[in-house]
Amino acid sequence: TQFREFELTVPTRPEDIPQVLKDAVVAVEDQNFWEHDGVDPEAIVRAALHGVALLEVAEGGTVQGGSTITQQLAKNLFPRDTVFYRSPIAKTSNLVVSKFKEWITAVKLERNYTKNELLAMYLNTVAFGSNAYGIRSAAKTFFNTTPDSLNIEQSALLVGVVNAPTRYSPVKNPERALSRRNFVISQMAKYNFIT
Repeated sequence: TQFREFELTVPTRPEDIPQVLKDAVVAVEDQNFWEHDGVDPEAIVRAALHGVALLEVAEGGTVQGGSTITQQLAKNLFPRDTVFYRSPIAKTSNLVVSKFKEWITAVKLERNYTKNELLAMYLNTVAFGSNAYGIRSAAKTFFNTTPDSLNIEQSALLVGVVNAPTRYSPVKNPERALSRRNFVISQMAKYNFIT
């Protein structure tokens, strides 16, 4: 029997995350990240008006939902209840309570950490697929490099994978991964992070 040797990865520090990676995350996940205090009322209203958390707008792309990066970090740090509710009322009320807890946690996180620290924590807690958890592991797994060496294309691909690690896996679905990467790059251009 062969055992795969697992490498314990150290969390990536905020100063080791390149600006291009930060810009890619913000462009796709939370365009108002630098302005809000953990909860983005504009995004919540937009999501409520559309009636869904994400709305398909382009091949491989989606409009952001109502959750900020900080709320997503709160959800990653304190996962939601996984109990299956048969009643739609129970399911909805549980979701509302969970969202409210995430809002409170997000506001507290914003008060205690800098925006760069929050981005680093977020990138250290997300799954990228292919057994890569956290940005250091993802950079090594997919590009055999470190986060501080990622270029625009690599950053965009990794940020795109987070939305649906299997669907946008560059290993299992390279065409979808490329399309999603291109969407991330177009969002970066749309929000003036790149020309």
